[in-house]
Amino acid sequence: MELEELKEFIYLIEDVPTLDKMPRKTLKDKGIAGPTSAHFIEETHTPLNFKCLTFTTGTSSFQNIVGILEEEIIEKKKATLKIFDILDIKSNDKVLITYPPLTNVFSKEALEEREVVWSFLEKSSRDALIYEICKNKPEVVVGESSFLRVALEDAKKTGLIKIFPEKLKFITAGTSLDLEFLEVCKNYKGFEVHDLYGAQEFGWICLDGVPLRGDIELIKNDKNDFCDLILGGVSTGDRFLINQEGHVCNKNGKIITYSKERVELEYETIILESPVKNIDTMKKFIKSMLRVKSKIIRLSPCIKLGCETLKVGLKYYDNNKIIPITGKVTFLENMLEAQLNYQQKNKKDSVWNKRG
Repeated sequence: MELEELKEFIYLIEDVPTLDKMPRKTLKDKGIAGPTSAHFIEETHTPLNFKCLTFTTGTSSFQNIVGILEEEIIEKKKATLKIFDILDIKSNDKVLITYPPLTNVFSKEALEEREVVWSFLEKSSRDALIYEICKNKPEVVVGESSFLRVALEDAKKTGLIKIFPEKLKFITAGTSLDLEFLEVCKNYKGFEVHDLYGAQEFGWICLDGVPLRGDIELIKNDKNDFCDLILGGVSTGDRFLINQEGHVCNKNGKIITYSKERVELEYETIILESPVKNIDTMKKFIKSMLRVKSKIIRLSPCIKLGCETLKVGLKYYDNNKIIPITGKVTFLENMLEAQLNYQQKNKKDSVWNKRG
């Protein structure tokens, strides 16, 4: 074979791409093409089985990478569409998102399905927020509550509050609700405030203290009046007061999401029963959960394989007692499905063969 013939043969193989033929996902493709002062933009080789990459907010430690998988998008989308239904956010409504990474929590797919028009600030500043509200008149503004409060106070001082839209829904997210923001908004008849709680790892979880998903459990903490919030059989790392008198934004919401405390050491999830018959697959699954979601999952020494459903319990680090999860564990089921799909798909690169 001549050298030029070999070159022609190389380029005939279409399933092995050159750099310019590799699939690319930009910020625009992810729906988060807006500026932030807390990030820089970096290209990366992302595994084909990931829907996208995002990061935790870094409230209590360094921001941690989070993988979003195709199999979990359905539940994330359902939660977002439920928010839109509750708040009567309709097709063609303009949604201004002040912090672009929050779009990953909504998921671009949900925003597209509802056909809302979402946009970002020209710069991540209060002045830019005031300008966008006055110029484009959005129906909804999503952002951190203290940032929104100070922006409204600035708009009042400058007189620009007079050209704000008469009706405006504020969805506060990312940090605990600043209760002073509620007091500021009470001065404006058409302004609504809603408290949205979620996480990059899971999607949206509660709106105004009301659960948005069917796989949420609250575990009473023995040391105080707070409850640990468990989603899909996995600890969120957050705990909240439960108050029957209701959330300040909705009396039917019993989870007081503005009372959030971070858990220093989270519950470990123990898998008791699994529909999977292969123990090696389950071992790979718990490793994947640590890598993709930074969540510690363990297999019970007495795990039962080949069962009808996935059953799990929770164990705290200083206690051998297993607390069984009696409700749904949809999040874990979706992640296990992703593991099974990953193992069945051809993901090999011939120049990087791992043996053993």
